[in-house]
Amino acid sequence: VQLQASGGGLVQDGGYLRLSCAASGRTFSNGVMAWFRQAPGKEREFVAAIRWSANMKYYADSVKGRFTISKDGAKNTMWLQMNSLKSEDTAEYFCAGTGRGLISSTIRFAREYDVWGQGTQVTVSS
Repeated sequence: VQLQASGGGLVQDGGYLRLSCAASGRTFSNGVMAWFRQAPGKEREFVAAIRWSANMKYYADSVKGRFTISKDGAKNTMWLQMNSLKSEDTAEYFCAGTGRGLISSTIRFAREYDVWGQGTQVTVSS
């Protein structure tokens, strides 16, 4: 399976972007897909996740209320709608997936995901 992320770009503070992650090869029908981000000099951090079958969604506190994760099973695609962007959202964004049904307490850990897409850069200018 391969993941292809796209949609990054340069946006002004308060703007919006929509990231896409297309999966090819197989689906994560019983698993989880997620977005992580990594800013220069910082560790990769959890942004949002979605359970593919149950459609349950999880968010980092820093993006709750501004970002929305969604999916289309038929298209095998996941999105991250990012509104009210701030300069601190500047980072490279990665999509990831696993076929395992993660428990909620581990869904935020990058080590739980075994398939990763390439990053897409999001830059928010103030």
